[in-house]
Amino acid sequence: MKVSVKVPATTANIGPGFDCMGMALPIYNTVTIEETVLPGTGVEINIISESDAVSDISLEHIPQDENSLVYKAVELLYNSIGQTPGELKITIKSEIPVARGLGSSASVIIGALMAANELLGRPADEVALLSIACELEGHPDNITPAYIGGLVISSQEEDGTVVYRKLDWPQNWAITVCVPDFELSTDIARSVLPKEVPMKDAIFNIKRMAMFVQAVHTQDEELMKLALQDKLHQPYRMKLIQGLENIIDNLKHIESVLGCVISGAGSSILVISKKNELDKIKTIVKETWADQNIKCDLKTLSVEETGARIVSNDD
Repeated sequence: MKVSVKVPATTANIGPGFDCMGMALPIYNTVTIEETVLPGTGVEINIISESDAVSDISLEHIPQDENSLVYKAVELLYNSIGQTPGELKITIKSEIPVARGLGSSASVIIGALMAANELLGRPADEVALLSIACELEGHPDNITPAYIGGLVISSQEEDGTVVYRKLDWPQNWAITVCVPDFELSTDIARSVLPKEVPMKDAIFNIKRMAMFVQAVHTQDEELMKLALQDKLHQPYRMKLIQGLENIIDNLKHIESVLGCVISGAGSSILVISKKNELDKIKTIVKETWADQNIKCDLKTLSVEETGARIVSNDD
């Protein structure tokens, strides 16, 4: 039996929603798990890239054995029902850039869990799958939108369950994803964050998060310009993303720009704007990075509302 699951990329935080907000985007990884009949072969993991945005070099450091996140996800699910994985062939068709803040790890975790759950006859429900996924990922901001799609605010509770709600993204607001040609690991991006923050910064983000929800709900452009500000993670990570301060400065005079934020832990950034002046926005980003000898891939994308889905189930 073989099962394939297609999972979207995600962008997390989106300014003030550190570790609790994320959005699914229409770039995909596909995880296929096949039960093999040859005894003693263990687990075989293959990674295939058909996208120019995913280089072979960036895939080389991804474990392709029992240390892989994909296998760990499968193992956790099997163990949760008192079983051990048998001989499996796992194939990842990768289109989501690695170490760019676009949820590549969340996508393979969700894909592996859903495929394994299907192979096992669906013993785990949504609550269990999200809980196991967050155990591996550490937080629900990428996991939840990868699984259910859309723009999502979420919280992992003390008992491991994930509470979430979807928000409707305004159709007249554009999301331009800007992916530079350098990686930034989540571990490095988290290492620069302080263990504690001033009370005034925590209050600042609470206000911005409330503004964000209201701005999205009412499509309030002026409120959104305030809402996308952050003091919990972006000020500390700014120095890790070469050229970002210049990009933000150069976009300030574009009236249609609502904000520019780091996508997840970086290195990608998002420009949120009205749908006019998109070519001008892309030119500014591209030329600003080019001045620092950085190439980039720019895409204006819609929100992916469906989330992960099984695309084949062959007995």
